[in-house]
Amino acid sequence: MADRDVVPPADINLELRSTLALVLAGGRGSRLMNLTDEEAKPAVPFGGKFRIIDFPLSNCINSGIRRVAVLTQYKAHNLIQHVQRGWGFLRAEINEFIELWPAQQQTRDESWYRGTADAVYQNLTMMARHQPKYVLILAGDHVYRQDYSRMLAHHIESGADVTVGCVEVPRAEATAFGVVGVDGHDRITSFLEKPADPPGIPDDPERAFASMGIYLFSYDFLVQELTRDADDAASARDFGKNILPYLVTAGAHLQAHRFSASSISSPGQSEPYWRDVGTLDAYWAANIDLTSVTPDLDLYDSRWPIWTYQVQRPSAKFVFDNDDRRGMAVDSVVSAGCVVSGSTVRRSLLSNNVRVNSYCTVSDTVVLPDCNIGRRSRISRAVLGSGCQIPAGLVVGEDAEADARRFHRTEGGITLITQSMLDALD
Repeated sequence: MADRDVVPPADINLELRSTLALVLAGGRGSRLMNLTDEEAKPAVPFGGKFRIIDFPLSNCINSGIRRVAVLTQYKAHNLIQHVQRGWGFLRAEINEFIELWPAQQQTRDESWYRGTADAVYQNLTMMARHQPKYVLILAGDHVYRQDYSRMLAHHIESGADVTVGCVEVPRAEATAFGVVGVDGHDRITSFLEKPADPPGIPDDPERAFASMGIYLFSYDFLVQELTRDADDAASARDFGKNILPYLVTAGAHLQAHRFSASSISSPGQSEPYWRDVGTLDAYWAANIDLTSVTPDLDLYDSRWPIWTYQVQRPSAKFVFDNDDRRGMAVDSVVSAGCVVSGSTVRRSLLSNNVRVNSYCTVSDTVVLPDCNIGRRSRISRAVLGSGCQIPAGLVVGEDAEADARRFHRTEGGITLITQSMLDALD
């Protein structure tokens, strides 16, 4: 396809109203192991009071995109309940909504979603009802703050068929991502899945563009390409594996959008914040970072709030002040409904409604909602799944072999504990 003339800047508010966002939230997230046994990865709690999906949804609202569909599939009950309770505040009368689009086997072969592209293809009829001009496709399982209106403006001004959100990473780390090769004008020239030798960025050869799984399509072009791909029996029906590499070879205009141009950064922040929390080690690290004095992700920045739904609970409480039994938390995040009763919590994140009973020490640990940690337990470098009832005297983080035998221990030395694992100890 021939290059197009750059489109003059448009009324961005009008263009935002013509944009439909699709949040792909149907995946399990198997790299989080047992943490996603009962719910999809986008529904996994994060940061004490949030769920992962709150980040792309908040980005949409804060960016001025008020037509959003959440595509669900795997064990979606908790996710559906969360979106219904927390994200139903838009007004349908003025064509604003956050809708849930569950997988419905809508094609002739009556299959579940086979890939990211197939998830969108199976909802073409739903999309057509809203007559969008642009379609923003988002992963529902990344943690970041981004102004999508800046990306939309870039898409319009460049005249691209597709704009791909890209984050700059060191070339040595880019081997774990889908990597975008570009020319001197950030036009995409290649799309490689986990390459051994990632192409560098022309103006920064030691860094590479990793795809963020954010794609902005002109609507008519998206429909055309999804229909073409659906007729290809050899396709895996995936944007990163099939659609985008094909479009590069076909000569379509694919534009890389630098995340640094639209990320929301707090004062003093040196690098744009984007995290794929798809592994237990990455999930633990991103949560624990929130306990630092100056975290990489500033959730206290009111300029770009992260919205959520949570049950109304009382404030956190710390009780007992004896030398051997003092309720305290240092360098930690403690959420609503928590009670730290005569125990010490250090460098840890306690989600909503956690109880730490007397004579415990909890350090460098992420505790998900509704956990109860029994007396005289010592827990370090762990992730406790929702609802864990930790038995009195349990010790975790001091004997790697014992931890691996009883629970799941990662290569990074983080121990995951779920209630089903605890039940198996009996």
